[in-house]
Amino acid sequence: MDATTLYSIGELSRRTGLPVRTIRFYSDSGVVAPTTRSPAGYRLYDLDALLRLELLRTLRELGMDLATIQRVLDRELSVAEVAAAHADAMDVQIRVLQLRRSVLRVVATRGSDPEETKLMHRLTQLSGEERRRLIDDFIDGTFGTVDAPAVVAMVRAAAPDLPDDPSSEQVAAWVELVELVSDEDFQARMRRTAMYQAAGRMLDIESKAGEQLMTFTRQKVAEAMESGIDPLNDRAALIISDVVHRFAEVFARVPDKEFRDWMAQQFEEAHDPRVDRYWRLVWIVNGWDVVPNLIPVYPWLIQALRNDHAA
Repeated sequence: MDATTLYSIGELSRRTGLPVRTIRFYSDSGVVAPTTRSPAGYRLYDLDALLRLELLRTLRELGMDLATIQRVLDRELSVAEVAAAHADAMDVQIRVLQLRRSVLRVVATRGSDPEETKLMHRLTQLSGEERRRLIDDFIDGTFGTVDAPAVVAMVRAAAPDLPDDPSSEQVAAWVELVELVSDEDFQARMRRTAMYQAAGRMLDIESKAGEQLMTFTRQKVAEAMESGIDPLNDRAALIISDVVHRFAEVFARVPDKEFRDWMAQQFEEAHDPRVDRYWRLVWIVNGWDVVPNLIPVYPWLIQALRNDHAA
């Protein structure tokens, strides 16, 4: 093969693997024009046309449009310039596809109905600015009347920020988080918890129970959490039964359901399970590592106390 060799469309097809019909289309479009024609009128192509066609095929397989390819072949654009632009565009497409995949996996796992599926899609399509505004509105609405600047600053500093390419777990956490911060009851719980934390004082039940019993309780609950015991199963009920009986002795009460509910209510004043859930969701959305010794024990205790099996 040399620069003077001429090829028919059939020969180009064999050398490039492109169908004859496709080469004819490119030829008619002027992207790879024939060099000359045979005496019988058949199109003939030189080595330069063959090389142009091979480059065209490569760029098309990489997803470039025909108009851009023509500019590359005509040397109006360099391959490097086009490659950089298309790589950036593909990054965006990949992020969109990853987000869709994550939403679909959540839908499949949760068995979502059409309405929930639409909600998840809409929430994940929000821009970064829109997501920040949603959380800012929650913080302003929740803490606008609370004189606890340190707590408010902490909540703002740890605001959830869904990444551009979230996992299915992060998508599920973000959707649940949005539902949570939109709930007025949760906002009231968050505000009440912040006020207690800002005051820095002990709960009445803690001071009256005494340091020894509170230390015992925190240790038992921490051990249960480290062992992965669900606060709603039977193993947790045995632990709670022991704790409740010890508290009942101190408070001279009957360790029945009414007393358990009272205990749960007392601890909820500053350690609400829904507030704990908020922080867990924030950790997931932000992709932070959960530090076991920083996980509060009281939300687990409250859930276990509220569980009827504990009776």
